[in-house]
Amino acid sequence: MSQDVGAHVWVLPGGHVPFPAHGPEPAFTGFDQLCVLNATDRDAELRLDVYYEDAEPVGPYRLRVGARRIRHVRINDLVDPEAVRLDRPYGCVLRSPVPVVVQFLRQDTRLPGVVALTGTMAYPA
Repeated sequence: MSQDVGAHVWVLPGGHVPFPAHGPEPAFTGFDQLCVLNATDRDAELRLDVYYEDAEPVGPYRLRVGARRIRHVRINDLVDPEAVRLDRPYGCVLRSPVPVVVQFLRQDTRLPGVVALTGTMAYPA
């Protein structure tokens, strides 16, 4: 039995992939990450558009989350249609044909010997 929880549009205005990292890869790689829960009985074919303060938006990045599944996507790993720019402010809008729930995580390892991890919910529009 599935639950239709979540929203069709999610907004994340405060993205910023931390770079450079200090420490061994991959454990100490800084990243931004979207965590998506699809609790419906239908696959979610997501569309993600990335916005910058001084450049035109880039996208869509296409992501799939299966029915009754979760998916964690590092923003750093998005390369098609182009790599998301590191160490630069961005915002993004995620659209889904089915309701999903989106959480945002950041791992910041720019300071030697320090791993800062933070998380928040994206904004459901």
